[in-house]
Amino acid sequence: MSVLFFLFGFLLISDSNLYQEKWGQVGHYVTGEIAELHLTDTARERVNEILGDRTMARASVWMDDIRSESRFDYTRTWHWATIADGKTYEETEQDEGGDIIWALEKVIAELKEGGLSETEEREKLKKVMHMIGDIHQPLHVGTGEDRGGNDVRVQWMGESSNLHRVWDSDIINSFQMSYTELTRELLKSLTPEKIEEWQNSTVQDWAYESVSYRDRIYDLPGNMRIGFEYRYFNKDIVFERLLQAGIRMAGVLNEIYDE
Repeated sequence: MSVLFFLFGFLLISDSNLYQEKWGQVGHYVTGEIAELHLTDTARERVNEILGDRTMARASVWMDDIRSESRFDYTRTWHWATIADGKTYEETEQDEGGDIIWALEKVIAELKEGGLSETEEREKLKKVMHMIGDIHQPLHVGTGEDRGGNDVRVQWMGESSNLHRVWDSDIINSFQMSYTELTRELLKSLTPEKIEEWQNSTVQDWAYESVSYRDRIYDLPGNMRIGFEYRYFNKDIVFERLLQAGIRMAGVLNEIYDE
């Protein structure tokens, strides 16, 4: 990322965790748009062929679109992971149905292996695109104590919200930018060196990066009222995570579809 990356969040309930499932539509659209701009010609042609009439931006929200379809219930826990404070991923108990780290590694490997039907390929591609977005939203890698920040009630710009929704949607929405406008803004800071560095990383690296932002995310005033000042000190995280998600999505898809 679920900055990474923001409209109309909804809650997903499990036995031990409660996380919003997405950056939000704008955030996911941004990651898909950035990724498409950084695909090789060969990879772009193949991805467009698989997705058909859906753009990468639109396809990036598919895992949220299908949340009410019972046949996809097995993906319910694939939007987050838990890494407890002071512990590693391996030391932290995970959901029985798998988490976003496990699922991303698994589905990327399946796409690389190939031999899939047209439907399987399309669904797995859209899953990977969405999960790369989600894992870059720092609160999609939770502590296991506050359900991804959903239990942390705050006043955002004078309105009732929670910490997870602030990072999923509220910060991004407050800039009142379309996803194409935001994409153009983010790309201004991109360099070839950043692309090389960010793509030379693993799924677990992305998760631990999300963990590294916790001190800033949870630096909240006693009255739990946050707004412009909180946004000022944290927008760089939101923007960088969106940009990283898009660039890494492109890197993964280039590896799969353009050896």
